[in-house]
Amino acid sequence: MAETDATLIATRQGAVGRLLMNRPRALNALDLPMIDAMAEAIAAWREDESLRLVLLEGAGDRAFCAGGDVRRVREQVLAGDYDSVEAFFSHEYAVNGAIAAFPRPWVSLIDGVCMGGGIGVAVHGSHRVVTEHAMLAMPETAIALFPDVGTSYVLPRLAGGLGRWLALTGGRLKGAEAVEAGLATHFVPRERLGELHAALLAEGDARVVERFAAPVPPGRIAALLPAIDRCFAHDERAAIESALRAEDSDWAREQLAILEHVSPTSVAVTLELLKRGAALDLPACLEMELSLTRGVTRHPDFAEGVRAVLVDKDNAPRWQPAADPVSLFG
Repeated sequence: MAETDATLIATRQGAVGRLLMNRPRALNALDLPMIDAMAEAIAAWREDESLRLVLLEGAGDRAFCAGGDVRRVREQVLAGDYDSVEAFFSHEYAVNGAIAAFPRPWVSLIDGVCMGGGIGVAVHGSHRVVTEHAMLAMPETAIALFPDVGTSYVLPRLAGGLGRWLALTGGRLKGAEAVEAGLATHFVPRERLGELHAALLAEGDARVVERFAAPVPPGRIAALLPAIDRCFAHDERAAIESALRAEDSDWAREQLAILEHVSPTSVAVTLELLKRGAALDLPACLEMELSLTRGVTRHPDFAEGVRAVLVDKDNAPRWQPAADPVSLFG
């Protein structure tokens, strides 16, 4: 059993392997020790035939996992410590791939914020359970990164232009909306989450999730899909913006404002990434993303974006003109 002050607590309870991301003050943001501890647990449990499922949770009541610790990555970039940057992303993406290849159910209980790297440790598993307090997003363009952790594979495979909308604008999916969109698999009200947790541990059977899951009728995402498809079915920024202007709705104007505020280079990179990811399998997407981190984190926009959003929090980034995205893929 891990020490209680460990940032990832890996324990075994009967047929269940339990993983608790344990940085509640940092909204359970992933750092390298957490990632490496998760990799160690996955390796130990992969061949253990007595283990019937893995249960992944976040400590506290605010977040499942708010993403990777990009503030630390920025510090490493500014210090020229590119070996540490490479280690963080390569180890993180290896864990994403290992979750996808894990031979038994991987159940994530998402109650609170789940962004970026948090989506990466959940979306490749078999069961992604959300409550009404869950909020899922990939907000990387706001910090001049790009949708990573294998979402270059996942997002192009969502319905219509949904993945491109989520990737470019960081659109937030609340609770059951994440099931509607296809990023989550089950909706369970928070008041029943404790019962579900106990049943999973007692029975060691991921199928118990079905007993607690509530139906998800068409809602906000279903209502938005026609407009999303009209506006985000395009591979070029100019075409997307033209379609949004033609849409002439409050929602469309909000999306245009977001696109004008995020990194121009990140928008260009993301469009190219999703275009390529649509034709690749997950391992190839993860390899592509790792290569892309080398160019993107060295681009001035990355340090500036993290500064504006997460360090100084003035939300006033000073972006460079859009770079040729192909040049950053390596």
